[in-house]
Amino acid sequence: MHKKWIAGLWLVGLIISQVIVLPAQAEARPDERSYNERPEVRAFVAEMVRQHGFSADNLFNLFANTEFQPSVVKAMEPPDNPTVVRSWERYRPRFVNSIRIMHGQKFMQQYADALKRAHETYGVPEDIIAAIIGVETVYGRNIGRYRVIDALTTLAFDYPRRAEYFRGELVQFLLMAREQNLDYFSVLGSYAGAIGLPQFMPTNVRQLAVDFDGDGKIDLRDNPIDAIGSVARYLQFYGWQTGAPVACAVDFQDAVPSPWLESIAPLMTLDDMKDIRFTAHRSVDEVHKFAVIPLESPNKPSEYWLGYNNFYVITRYNRSTFYAMSVMQLAEALHNE
Repeated sequence: MHKKWIAGLWLVGLIISQVIVLPAQAEARPDERSYNERPEVRAFVAEMVRQHGFSADNLFNLFANTEFQPSVVKAMEPPDNPTVVRSWERYRPRFVNSIRIMHGQKFMQQYADALKRAHETYGVPEDIIAAIIGVETVYGRNIGRYRVIDALTTLAFDYPRRAEYFRGELVQFLLMAREQNLDYFSVLGSYAGAIGLPQFMPTNVRQLAVDFDGDGKIDLRDNPIDAIGSVARYLQFYGWQTGAPVACAVDFQDAVPSPWLESIAPLMTLDDMKDIRFTAHRSVDEVHKFAVIPLESPNKPSEYWLGYNNFYVITRYNRSTFYAMSVMQLAEALHNE
């Protein structure tokens, strides 16, 4: 009986230990081999050689020294706490605050000529350009601490959910670094591989960044003038309308129909709202189409805004409506100071 009791305890302990270690095993990196040894990376290298003329030996050496970053994968995942909900009340102060306004004023004064020239060239207001750089990196004070080669390789080969997208960005980063004669390991950025003061992904660096100071090279990491011109060109490319409104706050006296909240694309007109009572906080533009944008906070009524085309363009920079509204309100704060 004693032996059976001990055996039973041992079996229970074994089961408990297996239950305990399973989560840790599930979170482990799926392939412990060096990146240059993994077949999918070797296939990627072969494609880079064939398509873009890279040296296989150089790329194998590069990936042999590239490091898996578990914190990158974790940062891409949804919050562990399922009770966390969207909150405009919590989100806004992170980006529209005295620190960003103070540094934004100094930035606009220091680079007034470049901001004016960007406005004249691309049609985007100076305060919107400055606000995006402020929201993204506090005017270059927080451009990211990850080696971009590590972040993109981790996401390209150890984050299946968006592996295809990040493999494309890895291709563009390798091409960008070669074109600009950069040390692959010297380029730092965000956990998603975004680079420089405006946090451009490599594809956008190659396609939309500009040499705005005319020194013969594009530098978004250390050259605010290039960053200013590149942000303005980006917004122009995605359809910024010069002189058009961005958004208008409204109060609804009637319930907002749920179909109105299904899209942030500006597809509605004032005629669509003729049967709903509302009050606008400023003069409503009667020409441009809009989307109805809710800004939700827990246990509070949502704020509602009419988001016009230029609001939608800002969401092409970052898909979040909270982000776009933060940019607009920081820009207004910079304009009014």
